[in-house]
Amino acid sequence: MHSPTTLIVYHSAAGSTEQLAKAIYAGATEIDSAALIALNPADIVAGRYVNEGVLQQVDQASAIIFGTPTYMGGASAQFKAFADATSERWCEQRWADKLAAGFTIGANLSGDQLSTLTYLSIFSAQHGMLWCGLDLAGGYDAEGRNRLGCQLGLTAHSLDGQIHEIDQKTAFYLGQRIARLAQRFK
Repeated sequence: MHSPTTLIVYHSAAGSTEQLAKAIYAGATEIDSAALIALNPADIVAGRYVNEGVLQQVDQASAIIFGTPTYMGGASAQFKAFADATSERWCEQRWADKLAAGFTIGANLSGDQLSTLTYLSIFSAQHGMLWCGLDLAGGYDAEGRNRLGCQLGLTAHSLDGQIHEIDQKTAFYLGQRIARLAQRFK
């Protein structure tokens, strides 16, 4: 069986991060093969993420887009458990030279989402991955994408669980961008 080129690996507690993940997936699949991997809290045992099958899927992908809600200025505990479980792969640099990108959502306009994206980019850099941000200048895109003006990755804002239409379009674009870049690296 053929491994997808791009994986969207995310944790979603209330569903808004998952909505973004699905929009990213839709954009990526317009270009190449992709798959969604929702991190299941049941895969966390005694604080440690234990789903080796998911980690092996990440080993096979060319590009990984990481997603997590922003809680208290950082990644969710569930995402962090996943990240902590990758230490063996870090030691061996199994994910070196893969493309990486990230997305997050919070209830406040800032909500310190940039801190979450910074964490995701550092996590990726530790693995030797190549981070890719958005190439949409906030406030200057003809379609209004990247409305919150974050170049490091996709940030979104929602108070009621509904994703702003422009954030959905930005997510779709991020999926396309990473899938296109992954094709160039093949």
